Amino acid sequence: MEKTWRWFGPNDPIPLAHVREAGATGIVSALHQIPGGTTWDDAAIAARKDLIEAEGLRWSVVESIPVTNAIKARTGDWRHDIDAWKTTLDALGRAGIDTVCYNFMPIVDWTRTDLAWPLRSGLALRFDIVDFTAYDVFVLQRGEAADDYQADVLADAEARFNTMTEDRKDELERIILAGLPGSDFAYDRAAFLDLLAVYDRMGPAELLQSLTEFLNEVVPVAEENGIRLGIHPDDPPIPLFGLPRIVSTQTNAATVLDAYDSRANGLTMCAGSYGSRVDNDVPEMIRAFAGRINFLHLRNVTIDSPGVFYEDQHLEGGTDMVAVIAAALNEEARRRNEGRSDARIPMRPDHGHLLAGDPVRNANPGYSYVGRLKGLAELSGVAHALKKHRS
Repeated sequence: MEKTWRWFGPNDPIPLAHVREAGATGIVSALHQIPGGTTWDDAAIAARKDLIEAEGLRWSVVESIPVTNAIKARTGDWRHDIDAWKTTLDALGRAGIDTVCYNFMPIVDWTRTDLAWPLRSGLALRFDIVDFTAYDVFVLQRGEAADDYQADVLADAEARFNTMTEDRKDELERIILAGLPGSDFAYDRAAFLDLLAVYDRMGPAELLQSLTEFLNEVVPVAEENGIRLGIHPDDPPIPLFGLPRIVSTQTNAATVLDAYDSRANGLTMCAGSYGSRVDNDVPEMIRAFAGRINFLHLRNVTIDSPGVFYEDQHLEGGTDMVAVIAAALNEEARRRNEGRSDARIPMRPDHGHLLAGDPVRNANPGYSYVGRLKGLAELSGVAHALKKHRS
């Protein structure tokens, strides 16, 4: 597995020299300064690539080219946005970048309710369905939101809301509507509710149709450029705000792959996202989809109760990370034996804890320096031991 590291560009508080010292050889990055629906030109891509290569590293993965809400909801000038996506793929192909991660989650990407949950191992990201429900129903006051939750969750959420301070309500709103790390946007409440209305008549079938049309357009372009696409799963893998989520389970992943049968249409196997559901067996999913896994996000979660989980240390939590790495190494070996050009699978440690001794305190949530360095070292050690044992 290629050891990679997510880097948010020149404004990232963690410099590339420190990434190299952590042991990564590849960089996962994107041109976050360019809004969705806008083509990335050759000069902007070359400038980022030159920065990375100047430190002796390789731009291994683009994460992500934004898939706009216009594309997902098929509204406005959505075909323009797809054309911009395709033109960007052409430019990345000319630059020799061969892996692109993307997601198809409507409006909100990965969502948490706590960004600094205290554990003995450091400060972690956490999702609590009761806090989320309290925000959705009683703070945001989304119309008919109460119908989307089980009675016991709704009752617990109302009780929690009744004891919630104004500071906590404001904090939840900042966390949930803040947008993605590295992105150039965040929603306010009014804009968010307006955007929700765009999806008012969309269910899973309609969103899957949008994804299928998107794949029919972009996968041939990826094939022409030698690029491997990897769709990231829903995070958390449950519906949020009444919006459809269609990449949450093993069955969902199989449906996405069947929608366009090509190695270029693959998965970003995020162990933490899929592992947030008890009905997903992550090592089994890797074995089942091995030939179509184009990128690995390795993180682990502990599920406290249904809808409540926190991000654990990389080798702890509910997913057998040794089995995950073993399955990935087996697939790489199989590809090499077949003489495939895509034998390498990039891997990055995802969402490390913020440790007390970390000198970088202003990193994006989940993207601490020492916590990810620790994770990369642990994951690399497992991979090294497994390869050594085979030899």
